[in-house]
Amino acid sequence: MSSSHAILKAKCHPSVVGTPQTIDENTPNLYRPLTIRSVTLRNRICVSPMCLYSTASSGPLQGVVTPLYITTIGHNVFKGAALAMIEATGVQPNGRISPHCPGLWNDRQQHALKSLADFIHSQGGLCGVQLSHAGRKASTLPPLAAARLGKSSARANLEDGGWPADVVAPSGGLSWDNKGGDDPSGGYHVPREMTKQEIKELVSNYATAAERAVNAGVDVVEIHAAHGYLIHQFLSPLTNRRTDEYGGGFENRVRLLLEVTRAVRAVIPAGMPVFVRISVTDWMEDTNIGKELGSWNVESTVRLAKMLPDLGVDLLDVSSGGNHHQARFNVFDGGDKHTAIARRIKQSLIAGDQNLLVGTVGMITEPGQARDLVQSDQQGEPGVDIISLGRQFLHEPNWVLKAAAELGVDVVWPAQIERIRPTSASRI
Repeated sequence: MSSSHAILKAKCHPSVVGTPQTIDENTPNLYRPLTIRSVTLRNRICVSPMCLYSTASSGPLQGVVTPLYITTIGHNVFKGAALAMIEATGVQPNGRISPHCPGLWNDRQQHALKSLADFIHSQGGLCGVQLSHAGRKASTLPPLAAARLGKSSARANLEDGGWPADVVAPSGGLSWDNKGGDDPSGGYHVPREMTKQEIKELVSNYATAAERAVNAGVDVVEIHAAHGYLIHQFLSPLTNRRTDEYGGGFENRVRLLLEVTRAVRAVIPAGMPVFVRISVTDWMEDTNIGKELGSWNVESTVRLAKMLPDLGVDLLDVSSGGNHHQARFNVFDGGDKHTAIARRIKQSLIAGDQNLLVGTVGMITEPGQARDLVQSDQQGEPGVDIISLGRQFLHEPNWVLKAAAELGVDVVWPAQIERIRPTSASRI
């Protein structure tokens, strides 16, 4: 091999894009690698799962991710993000949020996911998939379609590719917006209560989807237990009115998540990380219904978090909201509250000698803010281990590179665009 060819090959190899040229005592944790089991994140900046609502709603390509995912999620990895998490991916057909959401229950879906994972790996990044079931928030139209109807949410009916008769929840008769099926203003279907046999099948389907993720070359599996989707619905007494072993007290309400976690951990390699995304609170503590029925809150999350390491969970992904239309904050506007909560959870885990990483998401936009989140604060309280960006990557796909410049960290750029590398952050 000629020396010029060797230099070109070294410069074009993407595995270090977004990492410092050198690491010393001044390098912020944000740009230091993090090893979790057998995988290593090249920095602490991840792409949060963001619904694109862009797969086919029917036919042989139903739920199959398309090349669009390479141009969106993959582009962020090309520019230095460490881990790209693919949006809520249904483990069952009726577990999708909308008819246009991805799934992972058949071979075509697995093969398409492999193509996406292969591209992400070719750019030196890691690929994650968020396994999900939407529960009573399933069978809705994509937000853009709902907006055209003048609604924030709209039901997907049979003619839309939806499944109104197969929307399930821990308890029946409780639509997300508390509107009956005959109310045309309703944005969600009224669910039926899951049987115990259906719960057993669901746990098995999570495990099968995790096996498919492994076969597709995915590096990280995340269990979606947040944002008012099915597992969150089981966790919260607001939405779980069952009287069997899956309802009632805390131990019963967390049972489904624990069973899913054990089933997933049992079928994936020992070196593969498992994340759990959680809504740390329903934001319903101060409402009349919250006071009457109880709700999922930070104390519940701390209690659950301490149980997860023994189940083989590696990271708790902190978010909030989404389980009730009267909540003080929704999924999108509670993000600035996550930092303090995530630090509190991290401190509780350390105090209990629990080995569980903590990540957070929501309204992380500024480089200094991100740097400080992954460092101990002035009082010595530990920072989180990773951060995830969603909307900010939509605004700025080059955020990893821009943030490094603003923080004075000399990181490796992709060779293909290094010619536009600025001399100051203001020129990015």
